[in-house]
Amino acid sequence: MQTGTLISLALYFAAMIAIGLYAWRKSTEDSEGYLLGGRNLPPAVAALSAGASDMSGWLLLGLPGALFATGLVSAWIGIGLFVGAFLNWIIVAPRLREQTVSYGNALTIPEFLANRFPDKAIALRVVSAIVIVAFFTVYTAAGLVGGGKLFQTAFADLIPGADPYFAGLWITAGVVLAYTMVGGFLAVSLTDFVQGCIMVVALVLMPLVVMFGEGGSAGGSLTEVPVPGFLSFTEGLTVIGFFSAVTWGLGYFGQPHIIVRFMAVKSVAAVKTARNIGMTWMGVALLGAVGVGIAGRAYVERNGLVVEDPETIFIVLSDLLFHPLITGFLFAALLAAIMSTISSQLLVSSSSLTEDFYRLFLRKNASEPEAVNVGRVCVALVALAAIVIAFDPDSEVLGLVSNAWAGFGAAFGPLIILSLTWNRMTGSGALAGLVTGAAVVMAWIALGWNGAFLGGEGIYEIIPGFIAAWAAIVIVSKMTYASRETVPA
Repeated sequence: MQTGTLISLALYFAAMIAIGLYAWRKSTEDSEGYLLGGRNLPPAVAALSAGASDMSGWLLLGLPGALFATGLVSAWIGIGLFVGAFLNWIIVAPRLREQTVSYGNALTIPEFLANRFPDKAIALRVVSAIVIVAFFTVYTAAGLVGGGKLFQTAFADLIPGADPYFAGLWITAGVVLAYTMVGGFLAVSLTDFVQGCIMVVALVLMPLVVMFGEGGSAGGSLTEVPVPGFLSFTEGLTVIGFFSAVTWGLGYFGQPHIIVRFMAVKSVAAVKTARNIGMTWMGVALLGAVGVGIAGRAYVERNGLVVEDPETIFIVLSDLLFHPLITGFLFAALLAAIMSTISSQLLVSSSSLTEDFYRLFLRKNASEPEAVNVGRVCVALVALAAIVIAFDPDSEVLGLVSNAWAGFGAAFGPLIILSLTWNRMTGSGALAGLVTGAAVVMAWIALGWNGAFLGGEGIYEIIPGFIAAWAAIVIVSKMTYASRETVPA
């Protein structure tokens, strides 16, 4: 059973590494090539790269798991994300592509902020780089947990005497490191494109086979799930719960691994085409993920199965219903979702460590080849830190992702939107918003208010973090506007 599946996975791994080698020959001679692919991504590659790096293992593990456990009410998260992604393409994408070039050809988000607000350049670069590396280490760990769960669920006897969770952890990290360190941004973007195609095919295929494939009624009727209101969008939904779900969309404006794709698309004019492709892909993928969770619960109930971890429903169905070679393809889709995000996060973290620490403080005159090699070392260091965090096999993918997503959304979301659209914003306001957003999110999590707040249900930490950061930027900017230092765009 496992031989065919492993063959499919081995072919997938080999293809990803081959793309990395191709990219190594094409775009790793200088920092702009290694970190942004020379700002020459075609619209389709930019769109699917943004989508695949955005969704991560959450799309095939976390979201189907939430729907499997609670029903259609969890779909509000996906709806909020779709709206947020669309607004991100409209508000941020064209402006960021244009302004990162006009403000000193910035290669990273911290560098853009420093060029945009020169009076606080050093502070903005350092603080934003710290936030990026800290939250991305946690975010990367969430992806590695997903890889570990795949191997733990599907390959219990993969390596005799070895824990399959840790085997999956190291295999996932090893392959991602191989193509990311070698090929840089172009490798990450091209593999994202391929991985995005694999993911959407798998998400369309899975629910259809569960309900209508071989075995006929074995899929079961969705109405037979013995959970009250399972197919209701409002069952058990409170006002706080609704806002906590849909405000996931606020996070899009501040995700460095997503918005960096906007910086790399080949022209401002190409952004519209990329947006249309990306939103179509996202809509189909989210509907597929919803279908996996809902149809998967119907199948499990009809056949009397027990799924201990709801986040593994995609893995369980892949193993039960498909030929081993197809199962390998489906597992490759899950790994594609995981690896596309991990690689993007590692590269963005590496770029901040290289451009905003190493070149800023240690080696201001570092050559381009030296900077590229330092970037490769930083990729490995961040990956190792994430592996340590991911050592806990009981970690929940959705929980880790939600914390990191909120951290970025609150710290960078208001900062990016206002820096691109409000010409009265100051460096002091930018720094205040960045620190406030990150601090409020971390404090909210530490106090447990995302689980229970004032005796009631918890409030998702991105809501207070985003509001506080926006207010801090506006208030401090108005107080310091008269003494600002500006550089013309």
